Amino acid sequence: MSRIGSYRRDTRETRVSCEIDLDGGAAAVNTPVPFFSHMIDQLGTHGRLGLTVQASGDVEVDAHHLVEDVGICMGRALAAALGSYSGIARFADRTVGLDESLVQVAVDLGGRGYYEGSIGGVESLGLGEPAFYIEHAHEFFRAFATNGGFGLHLLSIRGGNTHHQIEAAFKGVARALRDAVAIDGEAVPSTKGVIGG
Repeated sequence: MSRIGSYRRDTRETRVSCEIDLDGGAAAVNTPVPFFSHMIDQLGTHGRLGLTVQASGDVEVDAHHLVEDVGICMGRALAAALGSYSGIARFADRTVGLDESLVQVAVDLGGRGYYEGSIGGVESLGLGEPAFYIEHAHEFFRAFATNGGFGLHLLSIRGGNTHHQIEAAFKGVARALRDAVAIDGEAVPSTKGVIGG
């Protein structure tokens, strides 16, 4: 049974399309925000997801609209790929370090979208051009989790370099999702017998 989902979003601010294959494949990511593209590629590569993202939008205003809309599309594509949720592990957590930065991630593919994140500090360094900020990472993860119908917690255990913190978070989410979507039986992992809408 294929576990592939896709979603497309066209607004006056952005045009985004996404496809996710939970059982693997190449990552092909094209956005006008290079650092963000690099982070989405981390999700595909370290999550062992087949992942295609094509996005364009009004990044001359701010990368916010595009980053959030990519999160929306990826979340909805993930939910579509999960289907009935039958057999998945559902819960997973990972702790990932990148040099001085250390981030803990927990996910629950339980059909209810929620995000809580503590990465970042008072000052946020813009990365690349157009600039990508820690605030953008939070907006992406919030949109991804709420539209994907899963709980996502990010906890910065040790901060440090902005690039390292963000990259550790994306890699941690990738590995936790990889574990949570893994087939671990046949039943829907819920006492209700159903997950999602």
